[in-house]
Amino acid sequence: MDMVTARVVEYSCMYITEEMGMILRNSAYSPNIRDRMDHSCAVFDAKGRLIAQAEHIPVHLGSMGIGVKNMLQNLAGIEFEDGDVFLTNDPYIAGTHLNDLLMITPILFKNELVAIVANKAHHMDVGGIVPGSISSKASTLNEEGIVIPPVRIAKSNVLNDDLLRLILSNVRTPEYMKGDIKAQLASLRLGKERITDLIKKYGSDTVLNAWEYCIQRTRKSLQKKLEETETGVCSAEDFLEHEENRFRISVTVKINKESINVDFKGTDKQLSIPLNAVYGVTVASTIYAIKSVFAPSEPMNEGIYDVVNIEAPEGCLVNPIKPAPVAGGNVETSQRIVDAIFKALSNLIPDKIPAAAQGTMNNIMIGGRGWAFYETIGGGMGARPGLDGVDGIHVHMTNTMNTPIEVIEAEYPILFEEYSLRTNSGGAGKWRGGLGIRRKFRLLEDDVILTIFSERAQTKPWGLNRGEPGLPGEHYLIRNDRRIKLSSKTTVKLQKDDVIEINTPGGGGYGDPRERPLKLIIEDLKNEKITLEYALSKYPQLKHRINNLDNL
Repeated sequence: MDMVTARVVEYSCMYITEEMGMILRNSAYSPNIRDRMDHSCAVFDAKGRLIAQAEHIPVHLGSMGIGVKNMLQNLAGIEFEDGDVFLTNDPYIAGTHLNDLLMITPILFKNELVAIVANKAHHMDVGGIVPGSISSKASTLNEEGIVIPPVRIAKSNVLNDDLLRLILSNVRTPEYMKGDIKAQLASLRLGKERITDLIKKYGSDTVLNAWEYCIQRTRKSLQKKLEETETGVCSAEDFLEHEENRFRISVTVKINKESINVDFKGTDKQLSIPLNAVYGVTVASTIYAIKSVFAPSEPMNEGIYDVVNIEAPEGCLVNPIKPAPVAGGNVETSQRIVDAIFKALSNLIPDKIPAAAQGTMNNIMIGGRGWAFYETIGGGMGARPGLDGVDGIHVHMTNTMNTPIEVIEAEYPILFEEYSLRTNSGGAGKWRGGLGIRRKFRLLEDDVILTIFSERAQTKPWGLNRGEPGLPGEHYLIRNDRRIKLSSKTTVKLQKDDVIEINTPGGGGYGDPRERPLKLIIEDLKNEKITLEYALSKYPQLKHRINNLDNL
């Protein structure tokens, strides 16, 4: 295969996925997709192998290959036709949770299946027992919302209106969902046109050979990186929280010259609360962690999956059996899987691993009469060897944008009172952990249901190499001047003028705080990222400098 042509085809496919994302974002109705960009797009070959993906959401993208292969298996026996679009949100097929609708379009060339374009988008509400559909109280999958098996949502580019009406009758925000579904359809149609044009330009044999070449190239490139890495076995565990209980995620990573094996043996059994992560989420989190460390600059395709072997015992927290609830596994357990893998790898290659990031997506669901709103809130990134953590950012398995305050206030009965970085929340170290966020808002109508689904309120984001942990999250309801602390997973009924304050965790620090340069400490003080009292308690070199000045 001509290498230049292969790379041109590869990067063309990568741009096609980005263009699909632009169409999806620009056509979407809901703030969650239109403004937060909570969606992902990818291209697969006829076998469901990943060819290219956009720079979208890691938990979507890493699980999409599982979802596409599962859909092809479920649709076996159905003859694909030009203009078909298939849809599912079943987490045990699609690979994430019910809010994520996975759509695929088969691409036929000369009556042969040659490729598949796919997208996945998080819809703000899919029914269930709370607005936003992510509840810590759900005990089965069906309590989390409507479950849609793999179905044909469009045939010959004509939408199945009866099926659409059935879906919309089971959600709280039908207009948003209708618009977002049509946006996904528009995205797939463009992706299909672009891939078809690519095949017509270069010929199907050239394109298919280019895809095969690029997959093998990526696989060999990762294996070459492994040859330069110290082989060995490393293990770690980290914990999820619910009320007073903690649940273990245990991982063992074995690195050799040709492959990486990640084994979750020892992880707690599946739960009756929605912290279970379906296998697709586990794959997505594992692949993200491994690629981030060993092949950050390589294009993402099936070649990465070929090198990483993942073992997760059936019936455990990271590979549950249906109908276990899974809404929070996608958004929270995915983060903890990354933390556990990074923690394990820090024992083997400490100079390449950051301290723990905030470790949560800080999910906020709010709904009232005829409306529902969902967002995630950023926090602190873990410090790295040689660099501070980034302040107030979405980390690891989420890659969404911030929902602008102006958009929220224009569309919902919500008024923001504060949006700021959380002083002193990053873990102290030679390199400081990133700061968390404080987001404070007032409700402007009665009878509103708020659900918080977050993590790291009991367990702190850990530091590395003597770095200190970041501050945990804290959330409050302020009512009639009373400040009531809320748990990390709760549903409460709010009235007009109630105020909610969300404080997200900071990232862990890296390295001994006593080695932090005075210049950086002073910069943090000037920028009000830390207080003087905090600096004096964490950095003795500053106190020593002040004492010397006093003596002078």
